[in-house]
Amino acid sequence: MSDEAANRSARKAHSGDGSGGGGDEHSPLQTRAAFIQNWSWESVVGFNRGACERGRAQYGHNQETYRKIQEKWEETRPQTLTLLETLDFLLRCHRAAPFLFFNGNTFAEISRRLVDVLFADFSLVRRREAASLAAHFVAGVLDRESTTRGIEALGEAASFQAGDRVRTLKGSRQGVVRRALPDGRVAWLPDGGKIELVALPESLVREKKK
Repeated sequence: MSDEAANRSARKAHSGDGSGGGGDEHSPLQTRAAFIQNWSWESVVGFNRGACERGRAQYGHNQETYRKIQEKWEETRPQTLTLLETLDFLLRCHRAAPFLFFNGNTFAEISRRLVDVLFADFSLVRRREAASLAAHFVAGVLDRESTTRGIEALGEAASFQAGDRVRTLKGSRQGVVRRALPDGRVAWLPDGGKIELVALPESLVREKKK
């Protein structure tokens, strides 16, 4: 399988001039490309077969939905969609269950790879976190609002000023930026804490004002 052309489309589209539902026009979720153009149905089958082998499960088709999803996949492949629309499509494919086992793993892995390419210019930490959010959404374990909010936050430039409200990537701690350090790191004070923490800006996300 070759996805070189799709990769180039994703990188070019990262300029953020897309439009559509779910986030503002500069959100990475509104990046537009034919994201799955070079992902043939045979490649999808290959992912599922591999997942079944690793999980020691029987590979096979769901006779009620397999052909329908295969046809829908081929119909959708050349279409230019936003990233959010593409993730929604992958989720629908998962829920239709064209395979006997590991449908979630199959389509989640595709979403993980797409987002990893789209975030190629970001730090490794942010790229992996964004890919993980997308995969969890397609696997059905993370809701749409949380996924959207998380990926949009990760797409923001990681530059902070004193007084900015921030949280960790996982959202386990919130606090306030106290100052930027000469080496590029950020000193911030967690809510309820008395000791400043020092972190790379890539490990924090700015909290939007309500």
